Amino acid sequence: MIKAEKLKRGDKIAAVSLSWGGAGDKKFNYRYRIGKKRIEDIFGLEVVEMPNTLKGSEYLYQNPEARAEDLMNAFENKEIKAIFSNIGGDDTLRLLPYIDFDIIKNNPKIFMGYSDTTVNHFMCYKAGLTSFYGPSILGEFAENVEMHDYTVEWLKKSLFTDSAPGKIYPSQNWTSQFLAWDDQENSQIKRKMAENRKGYELLQGEGKVKGGLIGGCIEVLDWLRGTVLWPELDEWEDKILFLESSEDKPSPDYIRWYLRAMAAQGVFDKIKALIIAKPYAEKYYEEYKVEYLRVIRDEAGRDDLPILYNLNFGHTAPMCILPYGVEAEINCSDRSFAITESGTV
Repeated sequence: MIKAEKLKRGDKIAAVSLSWGGAGDKKFNYRYRIGKKRIEDIFGLEVVEMPNTLKGSEYLYQNPEARAEDLMNAFENKEIKAIFSNIGGDDTLRLLPYIDFDIIKNNPKIFMGYSDTTVNHFMCYKAGLTSFYGPSILGEFAENVEMHDYTVEWLKKSLFTDSAPGKIYPSQNWTSQFLAWDDQENSQIKRKMAENRKGYELLQGEGKVKGGLIGGCIEVLDWLRGTVLWPELDEWEDKILFLESSEDKPSPDYIRWYLRAMAAQGVFDKIKALIIAKPYAEKYYEEYKVEYLRVIRDEAGRDDLPILYNLNFGHTAPMCILPYGVEAEINCSDRSFAITESGTV
């Protein structure tokens, strides 16, 4: 995997709208402005909008090629050192016909986002570039009142240093409370936090395992099968697969069906371990565990595959950052997870 240079204060980063274009809509633009200011004030970065970034959700829905053009131009622009996604959505896949993988490969830089941005991560992965499953501008950077310290810490350890982030400990608190974004006054209300009493849970496995990270939002991954973005079977060899689910809170049945599709392809025969994020609002918290074990242990026969549950990434707050292709380690004996290789140079 190709790694991009670490960030430093004063670097320019591009803000892109690759799926939903709400950053440019009148009733949501305030969140973009909050997120932009936090990036500048907390991290010392200069935020640059691409030509179509703020053209609004209707225009960007109608023009997926404009979204792809922004992404390609951001990679080619030598002044830009990183690309941050404004937000996810549900149609990033429509950018695929307009993507030049050689542009991504030949212009390595940090790319970050989550949710529907899983599609863009697999574009980077196909090009051989390490990217970062982490915060979006409208979401985590524009968190109500202030950013979570946990998120800020892992951003700094992941993007601003060429050292391995090390052990990723559970957050002390978490929230999935939703306060409607179309009411600007809500941004002045801190979301209610709950104590993270469970910590990481080991569903099965023993010993220590290491592998390169790959994964994303489980619903979005489902859309990639059969496209040029879906990795060949041997590319899953010795990987640690990370999976999380969105605010749509997919049913346990859906989780079971998706996992069965991966099992049928032989993915679970190849990977070294699996890490699973906290379900949104802890909906189906226990039910999901049943389905993971039903498919992986009972149906696929992988009772030896380490599965670590309830991690802080994806659609949970606060969150850590997961770099694709970078080596990580699960220690089953103490239920710990660590990223043992830097995602940058």
